Amino acid sequence: MSFAATHWPRMPRAARVARFLASCACVVAHAHAHAQDGPADPAQSPPTTPTPPTLETLQVTGSAQAQRLFDSAASHSSVAVDAFSAATPLVNLSELLAGQAGVVATDRGNYAQDLQIAVRGFGARATFGVRGVRILVDGIPATMPDGQGQAATAHLPSARQIEVLRGPLAQLYGNAAGGVVQVTTRDPRPGGGAQAGVAVGSFGQRLVDASMDFGDQRLGGLLGVSHFETEGWRGHSAARRTHLNAKLQAQPDSRTRITALVNLYDQPLALDPLGLTRAQLEGDARQASALATSFHTRKSVGQNQLGLVLERQLSDTDSVRLRAYGGGRQLTQYLSFSGAAANSAGGVVDLDRSYHGAAATWTRAVRLPSGLPLTWTVGAEANRLSEHRQGFVNNAGTSGALRRDEQDSAANTDVYAQVDAWLSPRWRAIAGLRASRVRVQVDDRYITPANPDDSGSRSWRHTSPALGLVWAATDQLNLYANAGQGFETPTLAEMAYSTGNTGPNFGLAAARSHQWEVGAKWQGTHQQLELAWFDTRSQGEIVPVATVNGRSVFQNVDNVRRRGLEVGWRAQWGTWAPRASYTYLDAHFGSAYAGAGGANVAAGNQLPGTARHAAQLAIDYAPTTRWQLGATANVSGPVFANDVNSERAAGFAVLGVHAAYGWGGREAGAARWQLWARLDNVFNRHHTATLIVNDANGRYFEPAAGRRLMVGLRAQFM
Repeated sequence: MSFAATHWPRMPRAARVARFLASCACVVAHAHAHAQDGPADPAQSPPTTPTPPTLETLQVTGSAQAQRLFDSAASHSSVAVDAFSAATPLVNLSELLAGQAGVVATDRGNYAQDLQIAVRGFGARATFGVRGVRILVDGIPATMPDGQGQAATAHLPSARQIEVLRGPLAQLYGNAAGGVVQVTTRDPRPGGGAQAGVAVGSFGQRLVDASMDFGDQRLGGLLGVSHFETEGWRGHSAARRTHLNAKLQAQPDSRTRITALVNLYDQPLALDPLGLTRAQLEGDARQASALATSFHTRKSVGQNQLGLVLERQLSDTDSVRLRAYGGGRQLTQYLSFSGAAANSAGGVVDLDRSYHGAAATWTRAVRLPSGLPLTWTVGAEANRLSEHRQGFVNNAGTSGALRRDEQDSAANTDVYAQVDAWLSPRWRAIAGLRASRVRVQVDDRYITPANPDDSGSRSWRHTSPALGLVWAATDQLNLYANAGQGFETPTLAEMAYSTGNTGPNFGLAAARSHQWEVGAKWQGTHQQLELAWFDTRSQGEIVPVATVNGRSVFQNVDNVRRRGLEVGWRAQWGTWAPRASYTYLDAHFGSAYAGAGGANVAAGNQLPGTARHAAQLAIDYAPTTRWQLGATANVSGPVFANDVNSERAAGFAVLGVHAAYGWGGREAGAARWQLWARLDNVFNRHHTATLIVNDANGRYFEPAAGRRLMVGLRAQFM
């Protein structure tokens, strides 16, 4: 990351409003600032508008982007990505999201199950993939219509920034938007260039990546490719994957921009060590479960995707943005049981999925009689997936007889509208509404006397309103409040099994939430402080009844509450750049209910997978233009592993350090070089990274890796 010394200018409020008037067409529902899909899409701004400087992780500039973040009526953070100077391998999103208040992004150390990402407690129940949090990559959903998402397909070496939107305004993104995480690919560099890097690390980590830029502003492109391998810290956890990301951008005239996006992801091997019991964790945290080797648990994934985006400035006040995408995903996963019973769905999952979607957004930016800006946005989007899902007997790691054969589909159709207006130089209001329809369907093609027809369908409808208000108390202090409603449907995977293994659970309802938050943002000459208090109440929360050998059964429970406090602070004092974040999260069941096996879950029990306290303290030091040094301490309180709160992972505190040294590039055409190193878990603390919540066999714990070192070298040719 870049740690250049910068400060926040103390601009008069009138000057800030004048800036908005001068770039009025860019002001597109800034409740979401830069999230590029849905009602608050800044990419709908005119293609002729220059791209503002990015918001660095430890650096806030006086750019329009930084001002929008400060003036937005939401908890919204942005992390810049510089693939050349970052002292990190850029393999997992958790590297960049760590330390964002309200966000938990954890590397499971298990590439068969993807990251665990939770925002204000939403998504904590996920035992694989991402639920409850919407993932977008260049405006294209990485979350499917049923709410199931994955983060691994975001190519971080090509990224420009990662953004997170938390709270009620995130609900305007539709289904499963407890929070929104957006990854944006950088634009091609005019004039071209190339970059390459290699890295090696503990436990057999090996990384090679390269990128190439070509063309000019009228027609230019970016091509990036990376290959990563690891033997894994635990037994039976090796993985390898190759990732290609390409962006082609054309600007045929001053009012039009066309972008094509290609993303190819191949993970032919990811061994699954499974979770550990407490006895196993305390005996040898690096071991794999015995079932992992006896059933050779593993996963292979291939995904190819193409996206097209057209942005057109129709007039001085009107602009449109059209988006279309399509792709395919093939997955084979060997679970930790045979699935040989006649009424079983099998112990091997074979999935062949195709998906596509389209969206259109129209934005009008005008001036009120007072001269202040008013922006309204209307749009619609539709997304579809169709998958052929089969299940086979797992014969000690080889695929056997057929036990499941069905055609599944999921679709959503949404329409939305939003208004963003400066009511006066000190008051700003944002109001939005999104109407969603989600439908899932199962067409069972495997019907036997022991396995009856499980075909069926289920639909949900929901309207998500949101309202936000900002008051500029002073030129340095903004106070805001917002409220909204959201919903989260069960995914196809969550509906796949029912109690007694009697087919899909079509009785699952969608969870519905009511949220509000109040917050403050203060910026001084060299510091910035953000505070937010939030409160969410959910009805029909989707919780596991049981999780056995990777197969989960879910039910709905009412009166679940998530409330808490988020604090974020950062500063720039010469060559020193400290930052700190703290999250208090009280996520609990408000009413008692019967959980797994009929066990009583008492009112007041904490939601499993959530820590009540989490904090990060970091400092970076750049003594010269060549050197970067830094240290980060992460602290977490204990986390319960099940709804009855009978088992938990202990809290922890871990320290990491990093350093980078750069040289070259002082002459035109000369190569730039960067040598970097990072040491994680410096004191080799044993702790649990993530939990498999409510695992019926008590294999809750996925231990974090011990002390590990990674060293890399990058070269850039411009």
